[in-house]
Amino acid sequence: NVQTRLRKLDEGRYAAIILPASGLKRLGLEERIRYVISSDDSLPAVGQGALGIECRSERADLVAALAPLYHADTAACVLAERAMSRTLQGSCQVPLGGFAELLDGGKLRMRGFVATPDGSRLLRSEQVGGVDAPEALGTAVAQELLAQGAGEILAALAL
Repeated sequence: NVQTRLRKLDEGRYAAIILPASGLKRLGLEERIRYVISSDDSLPAVGQGALGIECRSERADLVAALAPLYHADTAACVLAERAMSRTLQGSCQVPLGGFAELLDGGKLRMRGFVATPDGSRLLRSEQVGGVDAPEALGTAVAQELLAQGAGEILAALAL
């Protein structure tokens, strides 16, 4: 609950709090935003901020009604991010992040990381690829992380 968290911050129970700026804006609380953390400072978890809507393929009426909501650039970014996570067998317990963004010229930039839970070891990868092959880009980022030793970090988490 955003209001509860903000109240605890105001009461001094927290020194700081990190909340999504989009949620604060939606609630009319943009004046509470003190700093926006950029993806250059902290990569988010894979797929953050993207929404997915599913419907049965035989419901042509729903497919048509939902079609205007499809955003090809966002879909390409999420496909790249999910391919990275899938290759690394990511889950909510795995300390990894990934962020793909559209560049000029039909290119995607994908950045990813894998870390030990205590942050003592942090592996990073960044690659650029075509928007037409987002999953290949995400897989390539994951493969580079594995080549750096991400497999050992991830295997240690499974113990």
